[in-house]
Amino acid sequence: MKIHQLSVFLENKPGQLRAACAEAARAGINIVTLSLADTEQFGILRLIIQDWQKAKAIFEKAGFVVKDTEVLAIEVADEPGGLLRILEIVDQAGLNIEYMYAFTERRGGKAALVFRFEDPDAAQQVLKAAGVNVLRDLELFRRA
Repeated sequence: MKIHQLSVFLENKPGQLRAACAEAARAGINIVTLSLADTEQFGILRLIIQDWQKAKAIFEKAGFVVKDTEVLAIEVADEPGGLLRILEIVDQAGLNIEYMYAFTERRGGKAALVFRFEDPDAAQQVLKAAGVNVLRDLELFRRA
């Protein structure tokens, strides 16, 4: 199942990450997992948050530019070659991964990775057909 991810654009200067996290904390928003990337001019704070609509409104009200993106959280065997199996399926189907990052917890020999695919619907279909567990948002949030 596709999951909503928020991308919060931050000026590339001191205090911006703290300011975004402070807004979330004041609003009682728990960040399930995140990734931070930068460019010369701005940073991109990617967040998985259970109540993403509330979080989006809070960030926008505080003056941040926010984009909602659909991503997939995929269960991967937490062992050598676990990610390789997923990448082989993706490559054989000709799917393009735009970026990915790890979820912060593993359970029962499994890890969860967050993938942004160029075509998330096609990726979901291919992965499920190959027997890969594409986590639903409820499963993902239970892990947190």
